Amino acid sequence: MNETEGPDGGPVNETEGPDGGPVSDAVGPGGDGPTSETEDRFLTTPAGLRLCYRVDGPADGVPLLLIAGLGLDLTSWPRPMVDAFTGSGFRVVRPDNRDIGRSARVATPPPGLLRQALARPRPDAYDLADMAEDTRHLLDHLGIERVHLVGMSMGGMIAQTLAARHPHRVATLTSVFSTTGSRKVGRLALSTLVRMAKRPARTPEESVTRHLALLAHIGSRVFPPDEARERAWAGAVWERGRDAEGVARQIGAIQASGDRTAELRRITAPTVVVHGTRDPMVHPSGGRATAAAVPGARHVEITGMGHHLAPGVLDRLVGLTTDLARTHGAAVTRTRTEEAA
Repeated sequence: MNETEGPDGGPVNETEGPDGGPVSDAVGPGGDGPTSETEDRFLTTPAGLRLCYRVDGPADGVPLLLIAGLGLDLTSWPRPMVDAFTGSGFRVVRPDNRDIGRSARVATPPPGLLRQALARPRPDAYDLADMAEDTRHLLDHLGIERVHLVGMSMGGMIAQTLAARHPHRVATLTSVFSTTGSRKVGRLALSTLVRMAKRPARTPEESVTRHLALLAHIGSRVFPPDEARERAWAGAVWERGRDAEGVARQIGAIQASGDRTAELRRITAPTVVVHGTRDPMVHPSGGRATAAAVPGARHVEITGMGHHLAPGVLDRLVGLTTDLARTHGAAVTRTRTEEAA
C-alpha cells in the first residue's frame, strides 16, 4: 500500500516514481549527546568481534532494536525518540555497528575511492549479512527471541536482511529511508556525492562544521534540524569513535551485498517502509522499491522529509512503529515525543 503524508501527518495521495548506488560518508541526527547517562555495554561475537550497545527502558518491556545507518553510531537515534519508545512500553536496544562508535574495527583494508566509485568491493569485504549476524548475536546475548526492528538507511538494509534470513526472530519491521541495493533505485544525488567526497575532517571543529553543512543539504526546510542539538551531537561523536576507514568498509558491505530485491520477497514480518519525498542521499524510489518487494508492506512517504531524523518527524516515526507493533500483538501504548508534546 502506497501513501504520502503531508507535513501535518495527514495522508495526501498515492505516489510512484523512478531511480540507487555508492556513498562515501554519512551524517546523523543529534542523539544522546554528551549528557547521556545511558551505559555502554559490550559483547564479543563467536567470530571474536567486540560490539558496543545500550539498553533503555523497562526490563520487561517489549524488545525494540534500533539499527543506525552508514557511519552513524548508536547515539544518532535522537534522545526524544528513544524516550518516546521507552514511554510506550518498549525495551530499546541500540548497537554500534561494526567499524563505528565503540564497536571493534575490522582488520581488513578499506576499499579505495576508485573501488567505491565503481561499486567494486574488495574480495575480503564483509557484507550486510555479516552485519545482520552481528545483530542476531546481540539478540542471543540479551536472551531476546523475537524483536521489533527499526533501521534507518544502511541500518534499514541490515534490518531487512535479518528479517529475510531469520524471520522467526523479527516481529515487525520499520525500514526508514532505505533501499533494496538495486542500482536502478535509491540513487545518491550527484550533489550529495560531491559534498561527501571531500577528505575526512581532521579536527573536532572541522567535523562539526562538515556535519552541519551536509545536514543543510540532505535535511529539510519543512522539518528543520535543531542546530544546537546537532552541534552537540557532532562534537560528542568525534570523541566517541568515528573514522573514515570504518565508513569505507561499511560502504564496501553495502556494495558487496548487491541487489537484494529477491531476498526481500522472503520477509514475512509485518512491515512499514517510510521515506521522505526530498531525499538526496537515498532517492525516494528506494523506499518505493523496498515496499514493492516486501509482501504486504505499507509504504508511507512524508512530504518534505529529507534524510534526517528531524524533530518534526520523530513523533510520526514513533507512531508508525508503535502502531505496527500494537496491531500485531505488542503490549505497547503510543507516547508522543517531547517535540510533539
